[in-house]
Amino acid sequence: VAEVAESAMPEVVAITSVSVQEIPSFFGIYGFSTYGTVEQFSSESSGSGIIVGENEDELLIATNEHVIDGASEITVTFIDNESVAATVKGTDENDLAVVAVKISDIKEETLNQIKVAAIGDSEALKEGEQVVAIGNALGQGTAVAAGYVSALNQTITFDNVEHDVIQLDIAINHGNSGGARFNMRGELVGINEAKGVVSSTGEAADGMGYAIPINEAEPILNNLMNRQTRDKTSEEEQGFLGVSGINVSSDASSMYNLPAVSYTHLTLPTNSRV
Repeated sequence: VAEVAESAMPEVVAITSVSVQEIPSFFGIYGFSTYGTVEQFSSESSGSGIIVGENEDELLIATNEHVIDGASEITVTFIDNESVAATVKGTDENDLAVVAVKISDIKEETLNQIKVAAIGDSEALKEGEQVVAIGNALGQGTAVAAGYVSALNQTITFDNVEHDVIQLDIAINHGNSGGARFNMRGELVGINEAKGVVSSTGEAADGMGYAIPINEAEPILNNLMNRQTRDKTSEEEQGFLGVSGINVSSDASSMYNLPAVSYTHLTLPTNSRV
């Protein structure tokens, strides 16, 4: 396990994503809930990634889609603790994503320490075979865990989408998502996705996790790696859809068969984006 970890550590990264949530505030007027202002709150989450490719300009990193979903900022931290900004290359409904880091942004010392993961064959795995997991456990930096393949060809469901996974007796905790699962030859055979949950009760199961088989993930990742990188557009260059609210008078209501509405008395749900 120590030999696998030493060889594979340079292939694994920690991912930090920052997302901004807009929450409308309300105040009451004559018994009505009235929209006031929108407050923005930043939240930070942790995940993991694996270096799976590179091109002339970019280093390409695989992770779970839910790790970077809705992120306004993404930062990748390499084995030497150097952190670099990343952008989304592409995402897929199978909970896979690729983020890109500009090679020009990476220090030469860091480039000399990292490497692209060797891809293995997840279909060759057997129940009872030993595997090694490396990921950003609990957001505290890359850590190593070892265990065994518990079951093959398992299915779990997230957001009404079924995922074919490998079940292992290694706990997957916050921050491990998107991390690597290696066989004892140091080859990437899975991408950590979820911790075990007892479906009948919804309770977390101890010492059990699921990984996306690399044979399922590889063609999806290859497709994502060839997409155009989504560089963040400055606020001045962003397009917008202009929508404003007006009062619907009784005359307009009769003419256009619309309900009479006073904009100042609209009640908006708390999860509306305005």
